[in-house]
Amino acid sequence: MKSDLPENIVEDIAIAVALVGETPEVGSWTVYLVNLKNEPLTNVFVTSKGYGEKDGKQVKTSLLRHFIGDVPAQSVAGIEAIDPAVFGLTNEYWLSYYIGKDIFDKKFIFLPESIIDSNLIRIPLLNKPGVMIK
Repeated sequence: MKSDLPENIVEDIAIAVALVGETPEVGSWTVYLVNLKNEPLTNVFVTSKGYGEKDGKQVKTSLLRHFIGDVPAQSVAGIEAIDPAVFGLTNEYWLSYYIGKDIFDKKFIFLPESIIDSNLIRIPLLNKPGVMIK
């Protein structure tokens, strides 16, 4: 049963939406996995989707699946480009990976309008401005 499974806690892992262009108004944005651990991740898999209300109507984006593979210790891996038009939606990233024979998973949720200038920080290891969830 589910209660028999070990509770593997995800720590020192983040999802970041980073500005990779010139300015927030004309730049391009990319979603990254940030591995702050001192050990590699293997078989990394991420699903992404957006949902919420836009112009008074319920909106859902497609569910996208991304197999990243292995992510070395203290490194970043690109997941997908993201259009600023969906920043007004809830953007959800469900991450799963292995360390050794143990599997870990966690859901990261960027709430509507959370990817804004006032929330930008310098993303560790990437050294670009963005919004990060740990």
